Amino acid sequence: MAEAKAGDTVKVHYKGTLEDGTVFDQSEEGGPLEFTIGEGQIIPGFEEAVLGMNPGQSLEVTVPPEKAYGQHREDLVAAIDRAELPDDLNPELGQMLRVQTGGGQSMVVRIAELDDETITLDGNHPLAGEDLTFQIELLEIQ
Repeated sequence: MAEAKAGDTVKVHYKGTLEDGTVFDQSEEGGPLEFTIGEGQIIPGFEEAVLGMNPGQSLEVTVPPEKAYGQHREDLVAAIDRAELPDDLNPELGQMLRVQTGGGQSMVVRIAELDDETITLDGNHPLAGEDLTFQIELLEIQ
């Protein structure tokens, strides 16, 4: 039986959970995830877990932040005065915004905290700093 290797296109079912058991993503509703190993389409730790698997095989793997979305970086968190926001923006906790950085770059941030005077924007991926546990089933190698 063929083992998954770099360059193979594979289809998998997966379920991703946090340390407390919260499910953050799964393939059941949307159908299998298809990707080519080695092309960087998914997080490195997930891709590495699929290497060497055979069709029909299942495994559980915990991926550390370094092989997922990285450590949480405080330099990507900033509190701004509400007066700096456009008048037509009604900010809500968890809302995603596209902002312009001081260097002219555009980035997506999440509203992490807000009060009457300030809003805290977080440019980290929502899963940054988290150990992610995946249950993976390799369905096929194409």
